[in-house]
Amino acid sequence: MSEAKIIDGRKFAAEVRRGVAAAVAALKAAHGLVPNLAIVLVGDDEASHVYVRAKGRQAEEAGMATVEYLLPKDTPEQELLTLIERLNADATVNGILVQLPLPAPIATPKVLAAVDPAKDVDGFHPVNVGRLWSGAAGVVPCTPYGCMVMLKASLRGLAGRRALVIGRSNIVGKPMAALLLRENATVTIAHSKTRDLAARCREADILVAAVGRARLIEGAWIKPGSCVLDVGINRVPAPDKGKGGTRIVGDVDFEAARKVAGHITPVPGGVGPMTIACLMRNTVIAASRQRGLPDPGI
Repeated sequence: MSEAKIIDGRKFAAEVRRGVAAAVAALKAAHGLVPNLAIVLVGDDEASHVYVRAKGRQAEEAGMATVEYLLPKDTPEQELLTLIERLNADATVNGILVQLPLPAPIATPKVLAAVDPAKDVDGFHPVNVGRLWSGAAGVVPCTPYGCMVMLKASLRGLAGRRALVIGRSNIVGKPMAALLLRENATVTIAHSKTRDLAARCREADILVAAVGRARLIEGAWIKPGSCVLDVGINRVPAPDKGKGGTRIVGDVDFEAARKVAGHITPVPGGVGPMTIACLMRNTVIAASRQRGLPDPGI
């Protein structure tokens, strides 16, 4: 059997960004509307700062406006909530992104619920979660949406296929399952308490790994010809890079799995690039809806 086709997330993300840039240009020309994304970062988590810089850069490249609020890690919860309330009321702000994780003792659910659902470009507000599961129009979380774009492009229809989502987070696992159900896939959610995970994997036509454990999914667990999306980002030692060297790997043993699967995403370069691109998409859609305009075709 030939090796799996690599799903190039960078290529898909570039296509999404081109669509976003075209939509932004059209909104500006026809309505004088420049989508504006407010990014709120609390604390000094290095990875979060990297992500925020990347998000700001991509927004600007697409012709959007951004404003960043970088707050110290000891910022009181009420001060953060007051800022969000102000951004909710600011008509010039179309999207609000609160970078996670938030430092303790800030209550993340309380903060996410404080964001106006219409400006919740991450899709984490309980109202948008409910809309997703009920099939109503709302903001869809970025990473699962990006996964669906790549799945639909790689497979001829998802209806009736067995899909296994490993991980039950509110950010990836649960919304991913909801989106697969929308496409009439038969969905199973696995987690740390699942019995005989290997057997469940071998049944899956579509496998989405989002558990956060390096190379948990072995090649022998993969159903031949299946489509594997690896959402995991794990840093592991890399002795070949010198003392203290590390590299990023996914939740799937890529080299083993690619010999069995039909399609597979690499890490890095797979799902990751789609997340920020889809955030830009969500911001443009939010801006359009706030003006009562139809959703752009992106």
